[in-house]
Amino acid sequence: MSTKLFAKRLVTVAWLVSLTMLSLLGGCSKHDAAPAPAAVTPSVTVLTVQPKTQAFTTELAGRTQAFMASDIRPQVGGIIQQRLFVEGAQVKAGQALYQLDPATYKAALAQAQATMAKDQATLKSAQLTAKRDAGLAKIDAISQQDNEDAQAALLTAQAEVNVAQADVETARINLAYTRVTSPISGRIETSTVTPGALVVANQDTALTTVQQLDPIYVDVTQSSTDLLRLKHQLADGTLQANTAGEVPMTLLLDDGSTYEHKGQLKFSGVSVSESTGTVTLRAIVPNPDGLLMPGMYVRGVLEQGHDRNAILLPQKSVTRSKDGSTSVLVVSAGKVEQRQLSIGGAVDNQWWVTSGLKAGEQVIVEGGQKVAVGQTVSVTQAKAVPSADSVAQTSTPKEG
Repeated sequence: MSTKLFAKRLVTVAWLVSLTMLSLLGGCSKHDAAPAPAAVTPSVTVLTVQPKTQAFTTELAGRTQAFMASDIRPQVGGIIQQRLFVEGAQVKAGQALYQLDPATYKAALAQAQATMAKDQATLKSAQLTAKRDAGLAKIDAISQQDNEDAQAALLTAQAEVNVAQADVETARINLAYTRVTSPISGRIETSTVTPGALVVANQDTALTTVQQLDPIYVDVTQSSTDLLRLKHQLADGTLQANTAGEVPMTLLLDDGSTYEHKGQLKFSGVSVSESTGTVTLRAIVPNPDGLLMPGMYVRGVLEQGHDRNAILLPQKSVTRSKDGSTSVLVVSAGKVEQRQLSIGGAVDNQWWVTSGLKAGEQVIVEGGQKVAVGQTVSVTQAKAVPSADSVAQTSTPKEG
């Protein structure tokens, strides 16, 4: 085979191989190419804002105080002979608590009674003399001066009897004071003295204390700023006052439990403390089981009004930024918007929104982390208000 013919055949084979490879590559390219997928609209779960009536409560710190308290002090001096009560027991008004040595007071009463008897005898003699001299003076048997002296002696004798009667009554009272009694019913504290101790009248140190604990007072303090805000909200109609002016109080004990008996607010202070800027509020609370004791720390939850257009949102739907501002994502015209809010406080696992939303708006409660502001979304209505982990009491609404 000539060299020229061999070269022509090689060129022909190379051309055929190249044509085959191009055909194969073109077929693979057409087979691998696929159309671009259509964009998917994200779905979110929304809660439609529906205002409702919500009780406005304020949680305030306070202390319990005895309804009545009496420091027991002796009204006469003497040696204590007996203590007549059990410490910590319940005592009744008029019940004897201590017995002082009555000997000297008995003697003083006997002396006063004897003096009164003597003065009464003198009065009897003066009465007879005055009566006789008055008759003699009528017939000029004695001088007018003698008659006048007899009448004056009668008045003096009567005055001396009156003084003696007062002395007897004083001695009787002092004798009665040797038996120290309780002026009120209540629970009695420990005794500061024992039998044999010398006490004096109206001494500074009390022998013991009796406190009436059912019902019991609860004194709480509220800042003047919050009180003014409450009054403004009641005045402009944002909040409605409770009927009949009654303000119930629920107590939260120091261990976090709720006290089973509700109280009623009875007194609101008329002045603001210069040192703390607070006003004292006093409630009266039933205490039939004696669970509450004076000086206990409690938190009082006061129902001070109602908001008939309250907006409550699940806590997890609200975002708080580093600067403290709060916001939610809402769906408006099918697109995501961010809305700044003012939060007044917490009600169970929901935030109380005071401004930033209105009725009928759709707040994203699920799926918000997958969408961006301005993005078009599809919505699904939430079947129920989702729960959050945190639970808190309603607090005083504040702006911002």
